[in-house]
Amino acid sequence: MRVMAQMAMVMNLDKCIGCHTCSVTCKQAWTNRSGVEYVWFNNVESRPGQGYPRTYEDQERWQGGWVRTRRGKLRPRAGGRLRKLFSIFANPKLPSMGDYYEPWTYDYEHLLSAPAGDDTPVARPKSLLTGKDTTVTWSANWDDSLAGGNEIAAGDPVLRQVSDRVKQEYEKAFLFFLPRICEHCLNPSCAASCPSGAIYKRAEDGIVLVDQDRCRGWRMCVTGCPYKKVYFNHRTGKAEKCTFCFPRIEIGQPTICSETCVGRLRYLGLMLYDADAVAEAAAVEDEKDLYAAQRSVFLDPHDPEVAAAAGRAGIPDDWIDAARRSPIWDLIVKYEVALPLHPEYRTMPMVWYIPPLSPVVDVLRDTGHDGENAGNLFGAVDALRIPVDYLAGLFTAGDPAPVRAVLNRLAAMRAYQRRVNLGEPRDESIAAAVGMTGAGMDDMYRLLAIAKYEERYVIPAAHAEDAHRLEQLGTECPVASSGPFGEASGTPAPIDVENFHMLRERQTADEVTDVPRRVNLLTWDGRGRPAGMFPPKRDESDR
Repeated sequence: MRVMAQMAMVMNLDKCIGCHTCSVTCKQAWTNRSGVEYVWFNNVESRPGQGYPRTYEDQERWQGGWVRTRRGKLRPRAGGRLRKLFSIFANPKLPSMGDYYEPWTYDYEHLLSAPAGDDTPVARPKSLLTGKDTTVTWSANWDDSLAGGNEIAAGDPVLRQVSDRVKQEYEKAFLFFLPRICEHCLNPSCAASCPSGAIYKRAEDGIVLVDQDRCRGWRMCVTGCPYKKVYFNHRTGKAEKCTFCFPRIEIGQPTICSETCVGRLRYLGLMLYDADAVAEAAAVEDEKDLYAAQRSVFLDPHDPEVAAAAGRAGIPDDWIDAARRSPIWDLIVKYEVALPLHPEYRTMPMVWYIPPLSPVVDVLRDTGHDGENAGNLFGAVDALRIPVDYLAGLFTAGDPAPVRAVLNRLAAMRAYQRRVNLGEPRDESIAAAVGMTGAGMDDMYRLLAIAKYEERYVIPAAHAEDAHRLEQLGTECPVASSGPFGEASGTPAPIDVENFHMLRERQTADEVTDVPRRVNLLTWDGRGRPAGMFPPKRDESDR
């Protein structure tokens, strides 16, 4: 047993209202620079919908994640080392700008400077990439008002898999919001796909980062990530991704998306896991067993033997205590209400979700039944407006049983607490029906409904004595092995998130940043002298 620590997140989808505050604050904190105008480390998708980039869940097309070989081993779906060697100068499995969207602004200056006339001046949309007039056709959150409609739903890869059981009829249309960030996986396929070894997983907290100095812009990490949460900065020629706001995490503060979440739906905490068991768990034969397999990797921080092993592994005592108080442990293991996003990708994601239950009460009430009655709720779970099969396609590789169990627990909590709020006697049979106790129902209700700031975010601060080595600790992808492409080879150099030039060139106005972009020699045809190939000439005034 090799004990390691991992920062993790759980999102309660019952509380997401789709306000996109998390997306906007993340955008301002991390991707307001030139070259990443189209990038959203955090985006909120409406389901059913095509997502961002469009149809990213269609791995037959995008070749992300891992596949299990006949010998029971894992290899990247996009191909192993030999295949990468022969295709290292070409990577066709990339979303185009149209699959993301062409970022735009509006010609606001025209509104201010247009001469007086009979017609009201119009602010035309302008591309942030070319500066020319453009037509707005898509964006990162375009599905907001259209999800559930036949045109949009037809492009949803998950809905396509269950189309024989979920009919897109007007009276059965459904909609819920799904916020997404990088999953900071235990078995990241992006790290195994990187030829230069620039993507690594920090040993102290499991956060997956990109070493900007080592990155050579091969973009195979974009293909390798099944969630398409690695992006290419076309100005710097480097890959960028969600950093889990590690500068905030290191001082005990939550990520910016969690801090500003209006619905208070995000939970942050530390999980202990057995690093030696990850590869075996990720390679189980049946995809429907992956959810249980990943849960088996997690270690109980309340177990004295686990705590002792964690101490011997160099995990500080206050981190072990934080793991005991972690809301993530409670939601995933203790209450069993959180599920991973697409475990069939075999990356062992560490951003989990509590599936939505809300519409069931309205459905029951509209049919003349008591929407909070335990008997009615349990019976209505399979008749939810949001089909169980669709949720299973998102969270349990198509197995409806774990999803149904989660929804039953959430329904039981709702019915149990309703009796408490009305002053009626507690009905322990409601809790017993889902394998819980009344006290457990009270604790789960407090965590999900009224938990305070310090209960939702249990984040141990980094130790000052480890500051000199924080950025030099790295752990290899458990399935990857050293080879001619640099996976898991060497100790990562300290990362550099934003240097002086990036800050200077950030997007500070509603216009294209007039900075020569970095020339990608892999796509240069050898003709001419493109702007940016050589440093600009300095005149006497610059000296």
